[in-house]
Amino acid sequence: MNPRRIQLVTAVAGSIALAEAHPAQALPEALRADGETVAFTVFAEGAQVYDCKADPAGKLAWTFREPIATLMIDGTTVGRHYAGPHWEMADGSIVRGKVSGRAPGATTADIAWLKLDVSARKGQGQLDGITTIQRINTKGGTLEGACSKAGSTLSVGYSTEYVFLKR
Repeated sequence: MNPRRIQLVTAVAGSIALAEAHPAQALPEALRADGETVAFTVFAEGAQVYDCKADPAGKLAWTFREPIATLMIDGTTVGRHYAGPHWEMADGSIVRGKVSGRAPGATTADIAWLKLDVSARKGQGQLDGITTIQRINTKGGTLEGACSKAGSTLSVGYSTEYVFLKR
């Protein structure tokens, strides 16, 4: 058999085995949005920002401050995500979300999957009529444990998909 063909068959078989070993995670019950339809989905890449703060007992620990991410569709920047949490599209439409459901990420290094109900909106455009946002397929972003200097900040890279839904 041709050595190049063996390499190709091995590569394809390896990819299939990898896909079977890591199947797509089903949408958890806590994130379901029955009666709503998907308007669009964006890929987000950015950072989860943490501050070093003292807890009530005086022990220093990393505390989540805010997300900072670029929203993309097919590799093109279409908006941004920031504290609030807010999603702002290039057309100026903005929504703010409030967490209404939560499920763990695939690993302890991955931030939680979330369901967020839209609690406020501004402007008109792509986000018109959006009622729910799901944060799924998270990678990275977690930071836990002690820190050594109060007031220090650390950003942890993450990526995710945000699914925007309408009733």
